[in-house]
Order: sequence, then structure tokens, then C-alpha cells
Amino acid sequence: LLTAIYCIFNSCNRHTHHSFYLYNLILYLYNLKTTLMLQRKENIILTKTEAFSARIVNMYRYLVEVKHEHIIANQILRSGTSIGANTAESRNAQSKIDFIHKLSIALKEADETEYWLKMLNSGHYITDRQLQSMMNDNEEIIRILTKIIKTSKSSLVP
Repeated sequence: LLTAIYCIFNSCNRHTHHSFYLYNLILYLYNLKTTLMLQRKENIILTKTEAFSARIVNMYRYLVEVKHEHIIANQILRSGTSIGANTAESRNAQSKIDFIHKLSIALKEADETEYWLKMLNSGHYITDRQLQSMMNDNEEIIRILTKIIKTSKSSLVP
């Protein structure tokens, strides 16, 4: 960006007043973008769902490559990564209702993921210890999503 500013500044150097305003405008826009990025505070649910999605992808690879299981592996890959995708999408919701809707979908996907985790354990594809570890993370995500949805619904104007 600074290189671009320098090039624009040099191309406008015969019209000093134009280059001054252009330079200040570009710096203003750059500072505005930086400020907006810093204002986007840490999003705990997004961080947790992204980490959980990464665990799901690793589990999928383990199931396919080591256990040679494809059907349930595909199901859990879809539902488990959809939690994070819908949570990420909720950041750009067009309204409070849209926000609640996207997080509600993420919550449903978390419930489905819990089901597939139990099926993988009952089919002896994952151990009780692996199940418990994944369930702990998923249940924490469910609790957080439920709280966010409940709080968001209570703030809606009737």
C-alpha cells in the first residue's frame, strides 16, 4: 500500500495540491481500514468452532486413511465443519433475525455432530477417550451457541 501511495504521489507531483489531497485521502482510508480491523474484537465462539472444525477434518482423515470408514466420516465432516461455517457467516448477518437463524443452523449441526460422534464410538471407529474429548468440545460449543441465541432473542423488539 505504501508503494502504491508513493507511485500515486510521484505521478501527481506536477499538481502539488492534487497529490497532497490524494495522499491524505489514501492515508485516511488505510487508517480507517486498520481501525475497523482492530475494533473487531476476539470472537470466542468463532475461535472455538474453527478449532473444532480443524479437529473434525483431522478425524475425517483418520477415519478414511486408517479405519477405512467413508460413510459416517463424510457425514461428520459435513456437520462438524458446518458449525464453524455458519458461525462465521453469522458475523455478516443482515439483521438480528438473520444472525439468530445462522447460529440456530450452527446449533442444529452441532447436535447432528454429537449423534455422528456417538455412532462412530458405537461402531468402534473411535475410542471412548476420543469420543469424550470431541464431545467436551462440542458440548461447550452447544452451550455457547445456546446462550448467544437466547440472549439475541431476548433483545428482539416484540
